Formats: sequence, C-alpha cells, structure tokens
Amino acid sequence: MNEFVKTFEAIDKPWTPQEFEANIRAVGVERYHDKHEFHKLLHGGKLNKGQVAAWALNRYCYQEAVPRKDAALMSRVYDREFRREWIHRVHDHDGMLPDEQGGIERWLVLTDCLGLDREYVTSMRGALPATRFAVEAYVRFVVEQPLVIAVASSLTELFAPSIHRERIAGMLANYDFVNDDVMAYFKRRLSQAPRDASFALEFIKTNARTREMQEACVDAVRFKCNVLWAQLDALYLAYVQGMVPPGAYKPE
Repeated sequence: MNEFVKTFEAIDKPWTPQEFEANIRAVGVERYHDKHEFHKLLHGGKLNKGQVAAWALNRYCYQEAVPRKDAALMSRVYDREFRREWIHRVHDHDGMLPDEQGGIERWLVLTDCLGLDREYVTSMRGALPATRFAVEAYVRFVVEQPLVIAVASSLTELFAPSIHRERIAGMLANYDFVNDDVMAYFKRRLSQAPRDASFALEFIKTNARTREMQEACVDAVRFKCNVLWAQLDALYLAYVQGMVPPGAYKPE
C-alpha cells in the first residue's frame, strides 16, 4: 500500500468516539457565545436596565422556538424510546400543567421584572429582524437536515451550564432589579441541559458511523453557535452601538 492510499484512508477513517466528542467540544472552546462582547457586558453589569430588557425580549424569540423545533424533530422519528426521551425538552419549555409552568413561563417572569408587557413580549413585534431570521433558520435546519445532524445541532447544551452559572452570579451581583426568582430559568437549566446533552451526544456517537457524517455533526454544532452569535451581534449593533431598526423595541 503506497503512502497516498494510507493518507487517504487516515483522512476518511471515522474518528473514535473519544475523538468525535473532543472535536465537538472544541467548537465550544472556539466559538460559543460566552465569548461575545455583549455577554461580557451583560454579565459584568455594564448594561442599563433597558439594554437588559432588549436582550430578554429578543431572547424570548429563541426560547419560544425551542419546543417548536423539538416537536418538529420528534415528528420525524419512528423510535418510541427516542421520542419518550426527547419530549422532556418540550415539557421543560412549555411545562406540564398544573404542576410545572415550564421554562417559557420562567422567562416571562424575567421580562415581567424588566418592565416589559407580556403581550408585547409574546407577540415578538419588538424583536430585531436579525433575531427572527436567526431563530427561524435554526428551526428550518432541524426540520430539513438528516436526523443525526439535526440532533447534533442541539449540542451547544454541552457548553450551557458554564454560561448559566456565570450569568446567575454576574447578574445577581451587578443588577439591583434582578433577584433569585428572576434567575429561576437559568437555575433549572443547570440540571436540564446536561441531561439533554448526554442523551444527544450518545445518540450521535452511536449513529454517525462515517467520517463524513461525524464532520457534518461537528459542522451542525458550529451552525448552532453561529445562530447564537448572530443574535448577540444584532443586539450589540442595536442597543450598544445605537442602530435600532424601525419597529424594534426602543428602551425608554
């Protein structure tokens, strides 16, 4: 076997499960949105109440989309055990009345605290156009991509607990309009995100059997990081640089 063939086989050979996971985690080190300047300002207490409200209002669009994309993903799956596991994600966000209000309701507690009208928040009328485009791009990605790649796009949850811990500590320390009740969404995600990420990670490690599919899964995590990053770019441009587009929320 000549050296060219050996090199080609090495490039084409699937990663080991350990290599596959390491390549996924490397994406978070490089481009997870905890590195964005807007988040540094948010966690560091450098924003005023109106700017924090703008962030919460726009982030609601993402929170609202999560159970929609998860329901769409489940509609494609014939494996009952997979659906029974994945449906936790919908329950986590939409809640299970009467006992559990869910993450969207906890997010609205945050927007209440920031002085935003609930109907205005849930209508999403004041959201930035770029926010809406980024969020719906994520939903379409999950609908249109092969199932394993769609599942992989959720794996930014591997990186989420660290940003939630930073957010809880930073916002409680730096903003007098924030309290423990307002941080309830993030506190709950400290346990929910690792559970969800563990299942999704094992699923793709088992089902992404070729190097091409593994690389597509890593690219899906990059795509999801870009979705989150793009939302913060829009927030920074509008509410730090002052370029608020027509029709978008304007803090008083």
